[in-house]
Amino acid sequence: MKKLVIEGGRALHGEVHISGAKNAALPLIAASLLAPGIHILHNVPDLRDTRTILRLLESLGLSWERQGSTLKIDGTGLNCSEASYELVKTMRASVLVLGPLLARLGRAKVSLPGGCAIGARPINFHLMGFEHLGVRCDLEHGYVDARIDGRLQGGTVYFDIPSVTGTENLLMAAALAEGTTIIKNAAREPEIGNLIDMLTGMGAVIEGKHSERLTVHGVEKLTASESTIIPDRIEAGTYAIAVAAAGGDAMIKDCDPGHLPSLLEKLRLAGVGLETGDDWIRITTTARNHVTNVVDVTTMPYPGYPTDLQAQFMALMTCSDGLSVIHETIFENRFMHVPELQRMGADIQIDGRVAMVKGLGGNLLTGAQVMATDLRASSSLVIAGLAAAGRTDISRIYHLERGYENMVDKLTGLGATVWKEDE
Repeated sequence: MKKLVIEGGRALHGEVHISGAKNAALPLIAASLLAPGIHILHNVPDLRDTRTILRLLESLGLSWERQGSTLKIDGTGLNCSEASYELVKTMRASVLVLGPLLARLGRAKVSLPGGCAIGARPINFHLMGFEHLGVRCDLEHGYVDARIDGRLQGGTVYFDIPSVTGTENLLMAAALAEGTTIIKNAAREPEIGNLIDMLTGMGAVIEGKHSERLTVHGVEKLTASESTIIPDRIEAGTYAIAVAAAGGDAMIKDCDPGHLPSLLEKLRLAGVGLETGDDWIRITTTARNHVTNVVDVTTMPYPGYPTDLQAQFMALMTCSDGLSVIHETIFENRFMHVPELQRMGADIQIDGRVAMVKGLGGNLLTGAQVMATDLRASSSLVIAGLAAAGRTDISRIYHLERGYENMVDKLTGLGATVWKEDE
C-alpha cells in the first residue's frame, strides 16, 4: 500500500489542468445502460471510481474501451440485472445503475452501497421515487431488489431534501417510463445538467434543466449518443484552496468558474487574489500560510457552498488569524479529518455539526503522520501538508485516488515537493 509524502513550505506557481468531473462521469457511464449501441464519452477521468463502475458494467454484460480520456461503451450486451456486493462495496455511486436497469430490464438487484464513511447517505430517496413510478422495492440480505411488470409509469416525486444521485437515478428511469414524470425539489448541481444533456442526446425529453422542477416525458426507446464530461469543479476548488493555503501564483485551467460561485466568493472574502476567465481561475497570495480575513462557511445544496469542499476550506482557515465557524449541514459525519489536522497543530473544536477553527496567524502547521478517512478529507490533509513546515506522511491514499487524477504530477508541476512511497 502506498502513502503520500509532502515536504511543505514551498509556494505554488505555474498552471494546473483540471480533469473531467468524477461526479458527472459516474452517472453518464451508468446511463449507457439505457440503450444498445456505442456510447462515446469524452473527458472521462481515469480514477479508482470510474474503473470500478466500468467493472460493474462489465459484470452486467457491457463492453468498453478507453482511448486517452475517451470511453466507448457498448450497451448492446446487457444481460444481467444484479450488481454484486464485491463491486458495489467501495463506491456509493454504484446505486446509479438501479434506474437504468429498471428502465431497460424491469428488474434490478443491487447491493446496498459502500464508499466513504462520511454519513448514512440513505438511498430511501431513490426507493421512494421508484415506488412513485410503480416499482416494488424490497430490502433483503443487504440488497435492494426492485422490479416492475411492464414499463415504468410516470408519476410525481417530491424530495424533502435535494438528492443528487436520487435525482439522477429518477431522471434515467423516467426517460423510458410511460407518461410524464415530475421531480420536485430536484438537485441542481452542474453534474445533473451534464446528465440531462446526455439523455437529451439519446432522445429523452426533459424540461427544467438547472431548476428545482424537472419534467420528463417518457419515450419508448433511447439510442446511443456522444457526450463530454464537464470539468471537475471540486478538483478545481481543491487546487484553488491549495494555492491560497501554500501561497503563490497559479492558473487553474480547463475549469468552469461558473460552477464555483460560493467558493470563489469565500476566497475573495478571505483576501485571496482572484481572477477568472471563461475556463480559468488565477489565484495569488501576498503572504504564505496566512489569509488576511476569517470566513465562516455553511455547506448547502448547490448553488450553496459544497460539502465536498468543506474539509479543504477548513485546512485553509487554519492559516488565518482569527476564529472561523464551519457548519456542516449535509452529512452528519464529515469532520473525521479534524483529529488529523489537530495532529498537525490545528486548533479546532467540534460541537455537533459545527467546527470552530482558530487560525494560527503567522505560525505554521507542522508536518506529521496522518491518515486519510475519506475522499475529501484526504485532500484537506494534502492542503495542510503543503502549508505546513516539515514532512507530512498521508496513509490510506486510495481514498484520494478515488477522485483526483494524477495529483502527484499536478502538484509537482506547480512546484510542490510531493511523492508516493510504500507504507
